[in-house]
Amino acid sequence: MLPVPTIVVALLCAMPLWAKSTEPVAPLHAIAQLDIQRYMGTWYEIAKYPNAFQRKCAAETRADYTLLDGGRVQVVNRCRNAAGGMEEVIGAARQTGPSNSAKLEVRFAPAWLAFLPFVWGNYWVIDLDPAYQLVAVSEPSREYLWILSRSPHVEPAAYSALLQRLAIMGFDLRRLETSNQPG
Repeated sequence: MLPVPTIVVALLCAMPLWAKSTEPVAPLHAIAQLDIQRYMGTWYEIAKYPNAFQRKCAAETRADYTLLDGGRVQVVNRCRNAAGGMEEVIGAARQTGPSNSAKLEVRFAPAWLAFLPFVWGNYWVIDLDPAYQLVAVSEPSREYLWILSRSPHVEPAAYSALLQRLAIMGFDLRRLETSNQPG
């Protein structure tokens, strides 16, 4: 694993602040409530909008969330690069609003930069099945989108239904890139 220079991480975390929507659509909303403890654990990336900070990821992309004292969340993102090595970045997340809010902020910049608002990016849970097995995550401008699952593969009917809901929310499904998971 190669260390990522601090300034690059800080700039990448600020990218959601620069993102602009190109189409007029209704404002995006997070789900009504999120049980943060149920959300913890491993989520496999099923699809995403391509982005600069995941350009080295070729396969096996996943996120592991761990609830820490004080309601903070440790975020560990991992993926396999094209050369076969593993990439890993460790960050932190925090809920904004009430304790059942589905709006979080995440940062991958070092903790000593956490006081800077621009190192925090929006992480909104916009769709989540009742069993906490399939989720869509985005942010207000819809520039970023991730579809995550508790398993590396999703039942086609559940995935198709989620895509229909995302289209209704104003997401351009042509931008989605399917993630390479083993098996």
